[in-house]
Parts: sequence; structure tokens; C-alpha cells
Amino acid sequence: MLKQFLASAVLCILMMQHALAQLPPKRELRAVWVATVENIDWPSRRGLSSEQQKQEFIALLNQHQRNGMNAVVVQIRPVTDAFYASPFEPWSEYLTGTQGQPPFPYYDPLEFMIEETHKRGMEFHAWFNPYRAVFNVSRSSVAANHITRLRPQWFVTYDNRKYFDPGLPEAREYVTSIVADVVKRYDVDAIHFDDYFYPYRVPGKEFPDNYSYRMYGGTMNKDDWRRSNVDAIIQMIGKAIKTEKPWVKFGISPFGVWRNKDRDPEGSYTRGGQTNYDDLYADILKWLKNKWIDYVAPQLYWERGHRLADYEVLLNWWAQHGYGRHVYIGHGVYRINSNAAWKNPNEIPIQVEESRTLNTIQGNIFYSASSFKGNPAGIEDALRNRLYKYPALRPIMPWLPNEMPEAPYFVDAFERPGGLEVHWADGDTTGRTKQYVLYRFENNEPINVSDPTKIVSIQTQGDDPMFKDPTYVKGKTYTYIVTALDRLQNESHVSEPLRLQTSNGKTSFTFE
Repeated sequence: MLKQFLASAVLCILMMQHALAQLPPKRELRAVWVATVENIDWPSRRGLSSEQQKQEFIALLNQHQRNGMNAVVVQIRPVTDAFYASPFEPWSEYLTGTQGQPPFPYYDPLEFMIEETHKRGMEFHAWFNPYRAVFNVSRSSVAANHITRLRPQWFVTYDNRKYFDPGLPEAREYVTSIVADVVKRYDVDAIHFDDYFYPYRVPGKEFPDNYSYRMYGGTMNKDDWRRSNVDAIIQMIGKAIKTEKPWVKFGISPFGVWRNKDRDPEGSYTRGGQTNYDDLYADILKWLKNKWIDYVAPQLYWERGHRLADYEVLLNWWAQHGYGRHVYIGHGVYRINSNAAWKNPNEIPIQVEESRTLNTIQGNIFYSASSFKGNPAGIEDALRNRLYKYPALRPIMPWLPNEMPEAPYFVDAFERPGGLEVHWADGDTTGRTKQYVLYRFENNEPINVSDPTKIVSIQTQGDDPMFKDPTYVKGKTYTYIVTALDRLQNESHVSEPLRLQTSNGKTSFTFE
């Protein structure tokens, strides 16, 4: 009954907002997960040359930029290894086929990926798996200097995989130092953890942490002690990130169900077989309430109407449990065509539209990059032509450094073959300006920079910023406005307008 009521409520909201929601959101996160473990998304296989790896990543960025994404979430440490030049951990086997072997010819993939991502005005979230150490004990490549060989006492084997024991203070300190090293040495925009803290339960098998529980559990019951271990590392890593670079975000992408209602009055009306709180020992709500993290991206990979975990029920639940932090909804593109419900080409588009009706949801992340291949059920068409037809700035986190950059100003405009060439500059001496937003208004319409349909270009800062407007029509009246963005997408005041008017066949430009 409650499920029907919630579904009806969502439909009512959609109908009421349809008339109002003529404008798409100006700000929302639009991101895609790029999984590297087992070469799910990138590189496509082990052993590619450095140039092949680079070209594949560039193609992936270009594809998802065309899809409207403004961020990528890239897995750079899938199994206590590195997609970067780490002084602590070996090169990933998913790069070369052999753990510890660097790319050839040599390059630093993380440095390259960040540079290419930023070149396109997109944000780079560095995705870590904190505790998984060996993906498959039977077949994974494990280098001689891998931490499982150097500190075997820190690890346990569970279901043919090796994990750090989260109950060991040394393990938590080590993982924190790995994250802090990346934040210090690389220009990442965010640190991202997925849903793997304690591993998912395997029927009939208990996670083998009796030793650490005897050593450190004290009088706590084991479940509470395990949760306190995960709480501890979240606090440690959050503090390490902000100490090094206060502007770097920290986000978690948990399993979609925190707790079921039958276990906790604060839980959701779901019947999830495993939950964050009870099985993965991740008390996400505590981290949000205490402001230990900047965003949460729950993996809502179920369809609307699912009998155990209804997407709409969970969407509404998470919308009510962000506690002032950002909530981005995780969508399962990989599910498309997997069953009758997922053969509906409107499933994910409707999910995205429903998330937009809730003002406590700030965006969407899609799993995963390679699932878009072949445009299944027209998902790329839906994004490019409708949902993400217009660009979006990323949402602001007001609790992070938020000094707006100085407003830029127009310096010239020229009619050229193929369009109008607009030039501007800025007086920024602080280094805060990272991008510009160019708006265009026609026929003396009122200037409204809240309208993303008026954005003609978002581009990175350069020595001589300019844009050639290919849709410019000689003889029309136009007003251009330009603003500046810092790395956190805080937007400057608007520039003085550039007005174009044509009289007697002659175009005049006015800088006001």
C-alpha cells in the first residue's frame, strides 16, 4: 500500500512539475564510472601498448563528453595496485598483464587521464577500492613487492580473495597513507570509494577476523566493532584529504539499501538480501550526519516496481537522507536488455527524470563506461538529444572553499566565414579561474543566466580565450555574456554585455 502511495506521489510530482520544468537543470553532476578491475571498461585488455591505452581513454572521454557527462569516476587502485607511479604499490596487472611491470613505453596513466579529463572541462574522481588486495588467489598476478607479501599478517583470505583486515589499525593507517599520497601528488578533484568495505557475505562462510577482534574488540559485539572500524577509516581519510587539499571532495558509492524497514524504523521499505549497515558494516547515514563525506552515490541498479528493491522507493528514501550533503543517483546501464523490464528504452531516462524532481538530488552517475557501447536501447540518443542536450555546470558544495573568480570582460568580436568570433579576457591573478561560460540571448530577450539553454560554450581557460559561434546569423540582434568558473564551479558575476545589432546591412558591436 505504501509503495503504491509513494509511486503515486512521484507521478503527481512529475505531472505538477512538467509545466514548470521547461528548463533543464543548470547544475547537476553527470558522471560515468570507468572500471579497470578485470579490464571491465579500460584498458580493453591487458598488455596494450601505451599509445593504444591512451587512444582508448581519449575515445572513452570523447564518447562520454558527447553523451553530456561533466565528470568521470576512474578506478585507479582496484586491488592494492596502482594505475599511477606509486612509491608504495606495484603497477596494476590490468595495464600490462603482469603486476609490477610499468607501461611501455613508460608514461603515468593517472597523470595522463587527469590532464585529458581537465582539458575537456570535466572533473576527475579517483576511485579506490580500499580493502580488496588480491582479486583471485588462484590466478591473479601478485608482485614480489606487493603488500600482501611484505605484510601477510595484515590480510585474510575470504572466498578465494585476499582482503586487508579492517580491524587492524596498521591496515587503516596504510590505506590512508595511500590515498593521501595521491591527493598530494596528483591534481584529482575527488576521492571516491565504492561499496566494498567488509566484503559481501558468502553463505556458510564467516569473514575470518577473530584474531583482530580478540586484539581490539574489547567489550563491543562484533557487528558494532566492525562498523566502528569502517567509521574510523572514513574519518581518517576524510581528514587526510582536507588537510592536504581542502577543495578535494570525498564521496562514497554504497550499495543501494542502507537498512530494511523491518530491521530499523529509519530504513527503507525494501527487502534487500544484504545491506550496508548489517552486512558490509558501512553506516553511511552516520557519515553523512557527521559531515565526514561530501557526497553519496547509492547504487540504485533496480528497475521501477522491483518487488524487493523498488527504484522509486529507494530514490525517495535517499532524497530524504542526504543530511545536507550531495546525493547522486547511481544507474545501472549494464542492466539494459537484461530482462523484460530493462528492455524498456525509457527505464533509465524516466529514472533520471524522476531524480530531477527532487531538490535534494544533485545528479547521476552511470555504471559503467563500456555499457554504453552500441547505444543499447537508445540510451546515448536519450542523453544527447534530450536529457543532456544542454550543458550543465557541476553543483556547488558551499562547505568547500568558495571564493568566486573575477568576472571576465569582452575585448573584441569579428564576423568570420563560418560564424561570429568572440574574444574576451580576465584580470585574474589568483589562478582561481579555470573555465568560462559563454551565454547568448536573441532579439533583446531578458538576460537570464539561470537558463542553461542559453549556454553556447563552456571552455577551459587559455591565453586568448575566444569562441566562434557557428549558429550566428548575420542581421539578427544578439547579446553575449561571459562568466568565469573556479575548479569547484563557483561562478563569477556576469561580464558587461556584448551587444550586436545590424542596421542598413552593417553590424555594430557595443561593449557596455
